[in-house]
Amino acid sequence: MKYSKSSLYLLLFLFSISFFTSCRSDSNKNEKQVYYHDQGEIFTTGYSIKYQHTKSLKNEIEAELDKFDHSLNPFKENSIITKVNNNELVELDSFFMNVFKKSMEISAKTGGYFDITTSPLINAWGFGFQNMDNVTPEIIDSLHEFVGYEKITIDNGEIVKTDPRVQINTSAIAKGYSCDVIADLLEQHEIENYMIEIGGEITARGVNEKGVCWIIGVDKPNEDMLIVQHDLQTVLSLCNKSLATSGNYRNFYVKDGKKYAHTIDPHTGYPSNTDILSATVIADDCMTADAYATAFVSMGMEKSIEIAKEIPGLHYYFIYENDSDSSFAVKYSEGFEQFIAEKAK
Repeated sequence: MKYSKSSLYLLLFLFSISFFTSCRSDSNKNEKQVYYHDQGEIFTTGYSIKYQHTKSLKNEIEAELDKFDHSLNPFKENSIITKVNNNELVELDSFFMNVFKKSMEISAKTGGYFDITTSPLINAWGFGFQNMDNVTPEIIDSLHEFVGYEKITIDNGEIVKTDPRVQINTSAIAKGYSCDVIADLLEQHEIENYMIEIGGEITARGVNEKGVCWIIGVDKPNEDMLIVQHDLQTVLSLCNKSLATSGNYRNFYVKDGKKYAHTIDPHTGYPSNTDILSATVIADDCMTADAYATAFVSMGMEKSIEIAKEIPGLHYYFIYENDSDSSFAVKYSEGFEQFIAEKAK
């Protein structure tokens, strides 16, 4: 077979590209990988990300978090979610679409105990229920007119509301989803060992610097909202799973000698008088874990246990008050023992 001179040049050029690309790829594999630890702030909360790689990816991580913030931060003037709440025409991005779809799915599965439209009720009660003495049944009834996950949908890529006053706030699921988003970014760089913590929600893959699963502490609930020191209820060993906790970060309040978590029941519009003070959920993705942890605190143990049985790969660890002596007691799902670190057993 004969080749023209131009064909030979082309073959040599393609061979050179292939050769140098292969060499560069092999060189990257041979570069020393160390564990980096990047920290910062997103959604008015902190993040801590550890990962094994050849270089720091903090700039890329923060750029991705900024995009996420622009999409789902309801307190940001020009975010997508703010424009949705203001009934402005806006193009929905993948962040918004993904979290909205998952929110609707979990709302349906929990019978509305998880609901991203409850912000008006939460705002009425105030942070830490500081407005408790000012809330009346008439106020709750008026707010319920435009609260309910079934009152907002997406049709052909556009938001449709049954009432223009419907507002959404994805804070009860967005932190978990942001962990998944950064996990996707790290895996695009073929990173196998990492731990992402954003506002207490965690996604862990592979192993830590010591070559073992990532060690995660679960705090005891605490009635002192200003306390600095955290007492651990248990220590978990997490490999290739995600974890979220609801209840203990929001603490609890005491009414008639009984402890209750700071959670609103979307059905009644009033604080949830349930027996769960803190719900830790382990799932394959953090968005799912985050949403169910929130729902379970509102639902209480009996309903939560029944729902959890229907979700493949989902595990729970509940902290509740022991009626006999007001001490903390725990209940966890079958098989949860696999996550409890040896030193905590």
